[in-house]
Amino acid sequence: MEAKAPVSCIHPPAYGNLITILSIDGGGIRGIIPGVILAYLESQLQALDGEDARLADYFDIISGTSTGGLITAMLAAPNEHKRPLFAGKDIVPFYLEHCPKIFPQPSPVIAPVFNLVKALIGSKYDGKYIRSLTRKILGDTKLHQTLTKVAIPTFDIKKLQPTIFSSYEVTKRPVLDVLLSDICIATSAAPTFLPAHYFENQDADGKKAEFNLIDGGIAANNPTLVAISEATKQMARQNPDYFPIKPTDYGRFLVISLGTGSNRTQVKYDAKKCSKWGVISWLLEGGSTPLITCYNNASADMVDYHNSVVCQAFDSQEYYLRIDDDTLPADLSSADIATEDNLKNLEKFGENLLKKSVSRINLDTGRYEPVENGGTYEEALQRFAKLLSEERKLRESKSSQSETST
Repeated sequence: MEAKAPVSCIHPPAYGNLITILSIDGGGIRGIIPGVILAYLESQLQALDGEDARLADYFDIISGTSTGGLITAMLAAPNEHKRPLFAGKDIVPFYLEHCPKIFPQPSPVIAPVFNLVKALIGSKYDGKYIRSLTRKILGDTKLHQTLTKVAIPTFDIKKLQPTIFSSYEVTKRPVLDVLLSDICIATSAAPTFLPAHYFENQDADGKKAEFNLIDGGIAANNPTLVAISEATKQMARQNPDYFPIKPTDYGRFLVISLGTGSNRTQVKYDAKKCSKWGVISWLLEGGSTPLITCYNNASADMVDYHNSVVCQAFDSQEYYLRIDDDTLPADLSSADIATEDNLKNLEKFGENLLKKSVSRINLDTGRYEPVENGGTYEEALQRFAKLLSEERKLRESKSSQSETST
């Protein structure tokens, strides 16, 4: 028989004032950067509510793409005590230990030839280690068993459309209740880096589905709107866990959206140069993958742009925090250069990012610009931790009152 789902870590939004969302971009080894930020945020929540506090206790939906999807599963999957499998502080050490085995590095002498040959004959990495690793840590845990709701996008290469693995859709489409490990393998299957993932699933009624999946970044490298859409659908369906809300009431959404950095200020392409590129150049120019870089940056920026404009229009900027940076050095902006020095430098970059001023991207200039009176990201996270703590306590109080009255 199928195991019962663990008890949720968080009371539903109907008991509170806000819908709380955490979103984590894709970016391979650059997942270390949001790992640093999440560790800091969780430490602030623990300072307010005790050392047992975990991120899954505060967010209604955690959404992640690619490496962000893996982090999402780590934060939301239950351990044997029905508590989150990983704490925020565990993410960076996990990446430091396992990234060199997921992305083994060739000798610098043969790297250019190795990368060219791999680009011509198949994925750069065989994916065996990440598959065995996710199977080991996530075991038989299925989508419906996460301790808070999750939404993880993938892209079905056979159907040529996104497949979003959402906790909310499991009751409507039970065939989507697949292993979390399959979801993580699929959303991380970045073209040219890791092979596509095929698997099948069957629900209790015998309905079968097959999945031919690649990296969720093809659909939504910044999955913030995926999470917001999933919550909005629940309100439209009059889910009793959600309070009634007007379509324009963005002030009821509290969103923390974490990017994984880029180096757009240092590496620029131009039309004259790329007009001469063929397939190999679009995949390997300058040791990077310009095609994927362009898609990922465009996807992430348009989502951030949408959220920023809407929040400003409805005067709810104080509940939306996007943390990202476009000044990564070339090696650090890679998704897969998993050398010891590079990984440690990504950790340092994340720590330094916390000290920087809160910034937003200006789509006219393509640069991040400091927000007036925005403070540092550390200060912003302290403020958001307080908001999250207050929301949690409000929900617990109202839940207790409801139980007493019944």
